[in-house]
Amino acid sequence: MLMKVRILVPILSSACAAALLVPTAAQAEGKAMTAAAPAKSKKPAPSAPAATGPFAAASTLPFQAPDFTKIKETDYLPAFEQGMAIHRAEVDAIIANKAAPTFENTIAALETSGQMLGRVARVFYALTGANTTDALDAIDTEVSPKLSAHNDAINLDPRLFARVKAVYENRAAASLTPEDARLLERTYEQMVHAGALLTDAQRAEVKAINTQLSTLTTQFAQAVRTASNSQPLIVDTREELAGLSEADIKAAADLAAERGAPGKYAIALQNTTQQPLLPALENRATREALFKRSYHRADGQASAGNDTRLLLARIAELRARKAALFGEPDWASYAMYDRMAKEPKTALGFMEQMVPALAATQRREAAELTAAIARDGGNFEVRPWDWYRYANRIKAERYQLDEEAVAQYFQIDKVLEDGVFFAANKLYGISFKKRTDLPVYHPDVSVYSVFDADGSEMGVFYFDPYQRPSKRGGAWMSNFVDQSHLAGTKPVVYNVLNISKAAPGEVQLVTWDDVTTMFHEFGHALHGLFADQRYASISGAATARDFVEYPSQVNEMWASDPAVLQNYAKHHKTGETIPAAMIEKMEAASKFNQGYDFGETVEAALLDMKWAALTPAQAAAIDTPEKVDAFEEKALKELGLEVGLVPPRYRSTYFNHVFSDPEGYSAGYYSYLWTQMLDQDSRRWFRENGGLTRANGDHYRKTVLSRGGTMDYFEMFRNFAGREPDVTPMLEARGLVAPKPADRSASAK
Repeated sequence: MLMKVRILVPILSSACAAALLVPTAAQAEGKAMTAAAPAKSKKPAPSAPAATGPFAAASTLPFQAPDFTKIKETDYLPAFEQGMAIHRAEVDAIIANKAAPTFENTIAALETSGQMLGRVARVFYALTGANTTDALDAIDTEVSPKLSAHNDAINLDPRLFARVKAVYENRAAASLTPEDARLLERTYEQMVHAGALLTDAQRAEVKAINTQLSTLTTQFAQAVRTASNSQPLIVDTREELAGLSEADIKAAADLAAERGAPGKYAIALQNTTQQPLLPALENRATREALFKRSYHRADGQASAGNDTRLLLARIAELRARKAALFGEPDWASYAMYDRMAKEPKTALGFMEQMVPALAATQRREAAELTAAIARDGGNFEVRPWDWYRYANRIKAERYQLDEEAVAQYFQIDKVLEDGVFFAANKLYGISFKKRTDLPVYHPDVSVYSVFDADGSEMGVFYFDPYQRPSKRGGAWMSNFVDQSHLAGTKPVVYNVLNISKAAPGEVQLVTWDDVTTMFHEFGHALHGLFADQRYASISGAATARDFVEYPSQVNEMWASDPAVLQNYAKHHKTGETIPAAMIEKMEAASKFNQGYDFGETVEAALLDMKWAALTPAQAAAIDTPEKVDAFEEKALKELGLEVGLVPPRYRSTYFNHVFSDPEGYSAGYYSYLWTQMLDQDSRRWFRENGGLTRANGDHYRKTVLSRGGTMDYFEMFRNFAGREPDVTPMLEARGLVAPKPADRSASAK
């Protein structure tokens, strides 16, 4: 996921955390700020404060990387206040310009405004996502509505829009480069999307709604983090944890002691509905308790103080009201204006065509699991807390694949340097050098210089892999510094993951899922590192929500490429390379359990669209916690999938992608599925053209990774693949349809 920086400077709200969340795009998810320096002729108005503190000027470290040694928590709020005041003065100077509006004195001037605000926001939201504190959370709560009001004051200023509109309407007569034209188009469209064409009364209502959404989504994000971190499952005896490794049991004992329950055992919650320790637990009651603690973490059942239902209901209502002000029937129609899919019916139709085969797969797999339970002496039907335990058992029997044995080949440092970096070198010629001279925000973070094929330094990469209470769940990429030829800046990007940290002194092994996540998030990093744009607002991963996850998913394919695996998958004790037979088993097993693996994502995406399809009246009627539960239950039943056996990857109450950002991935979680279509079709192209080669990598870099948000996404895909995207390879990869004979032979090569 790409985390979205949560303010809009200068005007552009581009997709991409957090996931960020973004939490966005980000949180792939956003590139909402520029790293550009203001034009020399644009000076703050006399009323603007002088810039002071560590964010007053660009960092003097290499590539303007943040100097965490000079930043204190007390610096953020003054820096935000100064940054907003200076930015407002810069925009006022644009408005006051007596010269006729031109691209340079209006659009480019906006692009170069807000540099201090951009600097503080990029660092602040990186820390609130990855290493927050009570003090940072308090600042976030205070500053979010102020930032929303600041953005609205600029985005909805009729004087500014008049200048932008004049340039836009005269664009045919202007001498604009394609990138100039794209920036102009994006600026105009996004101001219209913000409300520039509304009446004064409507704009006032939009501002009020935006302020409320900023506050409520911040509260939702903090509430979900608290609910996840404050409610570990605590059990009394070691026997209740039978099946876990000694390391896991020790970690549970340590966590219980930290939580004031010495002598007991505690299992921390991960961000998704399913929990990673469930398959190993032999005690069914413990499995059920852990699953339900996860499922009910934020609906008031586990703890009355952890209930997000009214928060999310209010967010849904405000979004529906905002969409209505723009004449749209629902939030999805409003939010999808700049997406590759364009409108809800396209995204829904794309997902709904998968439902019949997926539902049949879920029922077939559930029957297999219940039969396996009976063979094991059990007298019960499979439930969600049983699913992965017995699915893994069938998988091991059918494919002779031991997941724990596979993990012995995956040391985290080797996966990163000999796997992720190795594949990038083979494809793109880039190389990496670890550096210790740049300060970091947490001791777990490591830093690398990135060199292009010609030996020139192209950027910096930060890697923050381990789970901790100060970090929100999930994994994401974002930028500390955006690439811009105009500003003369190169990209400084970071990846954040949530891998369980090994006990001190133990080898840090990771699961295959962790491995693919590392490749995925580095795909986002490549999108940022290969940015080659004049304007930061449309550079790198500043693309549509339903495109930004595409490069990251394509990069996952190299995790299982035989040449790459043989370079990084070395047994941590013997040094033996992962056996070819084990690789074959992994590939054969990859289509197994798609009823759950794929189904939980489809269900979450469709649930998101159900919330986004509410009219204002419908949303207003969901005004109690019980009605939130009833809506979710009805929405899930209408999907036609076996949601009682396969719950969505996220319930509404902890769906950070959708409710922890004013826009985020709302009406956009389908993007993970949409981009899987692009991904699997692209994998077919790579296989048909020789796989892991510099020629293929350079072609993909030229046509996709370096293009940013500068062109139509279908055109970008056609430039790469030479054809329109096709859903068939995705359905084949998921085992939902049988491969065509030609594809079988191609895959066997």
